[in-house]
Amino acid sequence: MAVADRLELVVVRHGLTAWNIERRYQGQRDIPLLLPEGQPGLDRLREALHGECFDAVYASDLMRCRQTLAHAYPGRHAAPIARFDARLRELDFGEYEGKRYAELQALPAYRAWIDSVGEQAPPGGESARALRQRLGEWLGELFTDVESQALQRVLIVTHGGVIRELRRRFEAIDFWEGSVGQAEGRRLTFMQREGRWQCSSSSAVPAPASTRR
Repeated sequence: MAVADRLELVVVRHGLTAWNIERRYQGQRDIPLLLPEGQPGLDRLREALHGECFDAVYASDLMRCRQTLAHAYPGRHAAPIARFDARLRELDFGEYEGKRYAELQALPAYRAWIDSVGEQAPPGGESARALRQRLGEWLGELFTDVESQALQRVLIVTHGGVIRELRRRFEAIDFWEGSVGQAEGRRLTFMQREGRWQCSSSSAVPAPASTRR
C-alpha cells in the first residue's frame, strides 16, 4: 500500500439549532438541529459536498453533528462508515451552558473567563487547554490512520470551537478569529515534509458565491 504524503481535510460545523438563534452557549448539551429553518444551510453544504468521495468520515457524537452528516453527506454506495468520537465535541461550558451573554456579562467569573481567552475554565466546565489536549490526541490518531491506511481525503463534522482551535493550530490565526457559520467549514490541505504534516492551504466550504462557477 502506498504511503500518503498529501491529505485533504474537509472540516464542517453542524447546522443551525434553536440555541444558535437564541445565542445560548450550547457546549456539550445534546441540542438537535432546528428544522426546517436550518435546511437552506444544510442544502448548500450538501451541494458543496456533492460528488466528493472521502476515504474516512469522522464526527462528534452529539445529535446536531449526526443530523448534519445525515443531511449533508447521506449514505451512498461504498461510502465509509462514520466514526463518532466524543473528543470532537464542543468545549464544555459548564454552568454557562443554556445561558446567554446578557445573563452572564455582570458576573466576575464570566468576565475573568472571557479575559483569559478561555484558558481559565468556566465553573464546572473545560479550559481551552483541555480542548487542545483532547483534540491533539485525536489528531495524533488521525495522522496515524492516514499513514497506515493511506487516507487522502477525510470529512469531519464537528463544532465551532473545535474548528477555531484547528484554524489556530494550522493557520496561525487568533482563536477568536477562526469562527465559521453553521453548516460551513474549511478545506485544509496538508503535505508531509520531513516526517511532519504541514498545512499548505485553507479555503472556505462551501466556497464563497463569487468563486463558484
